[in-house]
Amino acid sequence: MADDPNTPGTDKDPGDLGRKVGRRAERKRQARARGRRTAWFGLGMFGLVGWSVAVPTLIGIAIGVWADRRWPGEVSWTLTLLIIGVALGCLNAWYWIKQESEDD
Repeated sequence: MADDPNTPGTDKDPGDLGRKVGRRAERKRQARARGRRTAWFGLGMFGLVGWSVAVPTLIGIAIGVWADRRWPGEVSWTLTLLIIGVALGCLNAWYWIKQESEDD
């Protein structure tokens, strides 16, 4: 039964092929309507992703340094909040890249 060509989700499903071709054609139409993107757009997107990681990281470091001075102890708040800031920044960058790829 797994070899049935009409089973959805298989490579042999003709409806699946039609959907794939339709999605590609729609993306191509949208790209033509939007026009050509310049190198400045790429640099801007690169900067957006960079800042979306850098800002939460720097905020985490600043709060961590403040917390270490206020509550010294065995736990390094700076290191802990640095890691949290980088993780949040990466999630933020992933969100922006995902949004941009969905617009394509």
